[in-house]
Amino acid sequence: MKSDPSLTIVRPCLYLVATPIGNLGDFTHRAVTILRGVDLICAEDTRTSQRLLDHYAIENALESLHDSNEEVRVARILHRVISGPMAVAVISDAGTPLVSDPGYRLAKAMHVAGIPVRSIPGPSALLAGLTISGLAVDRFSFEGFLPTRRMGRIARLKELIDEPRSMVFFEAPHRIRETVDDMVVVFSPLRAAFVGRELTKKFETHYRGTLREIADAIATDPNAIRGEFVIVVEGSAVARIDKTLAARLLRELTGHVSRRDAVEIVAAATELPRNVVYELVVKLGLPSDQQET
Repeated sequence: MKSDPSLTIVRPCLYLVATPIGNLGDFTHRAVTILRGVDLICAEDTRTSQRLLDHYAIENALESLHDSNEEVRVARILHRVISGPMAVAVISDAGTPLVSDPGYRLAKAMHVAGIPVRSIPGPSALLAGLTISGLAVDRFSFEGFLPTRRMGRIARLKELIDEPRSMVFFEAPHRIRETVDDMVVVFSPLRAAFVGRELTKKFETHYRGTLREIADAIATDPNAIRGEFVIVVEGSAVARIDKTLAARLLRELTGHVSRRDAVEIVAAATELPRNVVYELVVKLGLPSDQQET
C-alpha cells in the first residue's frame, strides 16, 4: 500500500492546523498525524492546547504564540525553521488558526523567507455558524470580534449599516447581550439574524429570528452568558436593491454620457455614495470616456 504524500512532513515548513471548536471527534486524522510529526507546535494558550494534545498522545515541543509575544518570537522561530531545518505547526485554542487568532505575522515572515506554508483544514466556527444560520452564504463579510467598548462597537456597526452581504461576528459571553442590543439599535429590530452558542458542543444552542426576537431570547436565557458565540446578521436589503438599480442605470447610460456624468446621475438617483457607484463602474468593466479629464 502506497503511503499518503500529504501525511509526509516537509522541512522547512509552516503548517497551519485546524483544531476542534468543541467536539474532539472533529479532529482530522491528517491534523493529528501532522502534529505528531512536526518539530515544534506553537499555540495561543499552551494550557488549553496541552489538554488536546494529551488526549491524542501528541508529545512534541509546545510553545506559546499569542498577540503579546508574536512580534518578538517571529524572528526566533523563523531562524530555527531555516537553520534546522524544522517543521513548525501553529494551532489556536479552537478552530482554524489566524482567523481572529494570532499567527499572521509568522505566516507572513515565512512567505517572505520563501518557506512553504501549508494548511491542514478542519473545524471553523465561522463556517459552522454561517452555514447553519439560514441566511445567505453565497457572499459574506467576516468582522470577527467587535470593539469591547460600546462607543467603538457602535461606530463599527454604523460602518456596516449598508453592507449588502451577510455579516459574521464572534462574541464573548460577557458581552453577547449588549452587543446584540447594539445591533438592534444600529441595524434595525427587524433585521434577520442568527446566534449560535457552544457550536458542536453538548449544550449547543441556536437563536434565530429578528434581532429584536434574539435580543429578547438571550435576555431571558440564564445560559446565554456561558460559552462562545457566533453571530450572523442579514445584509442590508436596501443596499442590495440600490446597487442592483445602480448597475442597471449605469449600463443604460453607457455610450450616452461620459463616465463621470454617469456616476453623478446614478449617485443622485439612488442616493448611493459616488465612490460606491464608481466601484460599480469598475466592477462592471464599463469603458472610460474621452470626455473625462
